[in-house]
Order: sequence, then C-alpha cells, then structure tokens
Amino acid sequence: MAAGKATAVAAAVAAMAAAATVTVGPGVAGAQSPHAAGPGGGGTGAPVTGSAHAGEGGDVRSGTKGDTFWLTAHGKFARPGAGATPPAVTYDTRAVPEGARIAVAQRSEAGRTKVAVKVSGLEPNRTFGAHVHTKPCADVPDSSGPHYQNRKDPVQPSKDPAYANPRNEVWLDMSTDAKGRASAKSGNDWNFRKGGARSVVIHEHATHTGHGEAGVAGDRLACFSVPFGR
Repeated sequence: MAAGKATAVAAAVAAMAAAATVTVGPGVAGAQSPHAAGPGGGGTGAPVTGSAHAGEGGDVRSGTKGDTFWLTAHGKFARPGAGATPPAVTYDTRAVPEGARIAVAQRSEAGRTKVAVKVSGLEPNRTFGAHVHTKPCADVPDSSGPHYQNRKDPVQPSKDPAYANPRNEVWLDMSTDAKGRASAKSGNDWNFRKGGARSVVIHEHATHTGHGEAGVAGDRLACFSVPFGR
C-alpha cells in the first residue's frame, strides 16, 4: 500500500474510533446525512488485532479489540468492464465519474454499529441517497440486492416505513458541495448479521420516507463493495 494511502487509512481508523468519521484524502469535507442518528463517539485505543488487504472492498483494513470490531475501506470508481467488476463501480459517469473516490468506515461494539462514508469527485451541488445493501457490487446495478435490514420486511421490495427507515436500515444520504465532496454517518442499536451486509450503494436522489415509497431513492448510480463484519 502506498504511503499516502496508508496514512489516510490510519487517519480514518483513528477518526472512526473518535466519532464514526472517515477520510478520503487531504482536504475532503462534506455535510452530515440528514437521516443520521447522530451517535456519540468514544475510542477504546488502538486495535490489538487487524488485517489489511485488497479485495472485495478495494483497500480494506479491519480488526478487533475485545468486543469492538472496526473496518475502513477505500476505493476509486471505475466503469464495469470485460473482466472482474471493480470494487467501486459507477453505472452513471455523469453523476459519479470514473476516478471519483469513496471511503467507508465501520465500528461495532456492545450491540451498536456506526457507519461513516466520505466521497469526492461526484457531481457537485447534488443530493444523493445512499444505503448499505446485502450483496457485493456487480456489473448489473440490481446485483447488490436490497437494503440491509435488521428486522427483515416479509414483503419485498420493502416500502413499508415500519421496516424501511433509518433505524432498521443504514441510510447515508448526502449532499455534495461545489467540489463534489460529501460525507454522512449513521448509528444503529444493533450489529450486522455475519455476511449479511456487503456494499454501499449511491442512489439518484434523497431517500423517501412516506407510506408506499419508504426507502426509495431512485436509480442505483454507483456501488462500493464493503465486507462489513461483526
């Protein structure tokens, strides 16, 4: 891993421990998700076990300390091609250009999970929906499956606000600034099921909340495979 990337990852881990935040690179900033639960922070010190690898989520680091699990993942968006699907794939290069960047961090402990995302290089001055989904990204947008739900809606696709809401799902809606940068974070009083959450999907518009349309955020513009864990 390049020195600059390693520094960014290390900074992301430290920031996540403090307040569920994550870095994409120098000078990246953005607005908090309007759906964020606003979790408080509180670090527990440097992880005593961890790993770093390139794979499902691009550049990924994760580790544990006691009951705490942490993860950071960094990616650069590319179009799907003839070979393997890139970890960060864009289906709409106007909204999410090739070369745009994304970083995701997770911290889970004591029955609570925090997720944070930062992006740079997206279409400026635009609001995007974003959620954690159940499957990794692939060349076809729908391959990432539905939103991850702590309590699964027996009716699919899920549009019932009793299930499709930011307390039962991970919503990371965000609005870019004039330079295409944005960030969001969420906090939920549960942990992911093992292998049940595998990507972050960026959608066309802000997430609806009303009856019959809850959780709907339009087309899937881009996807980042992240091996969320617990």
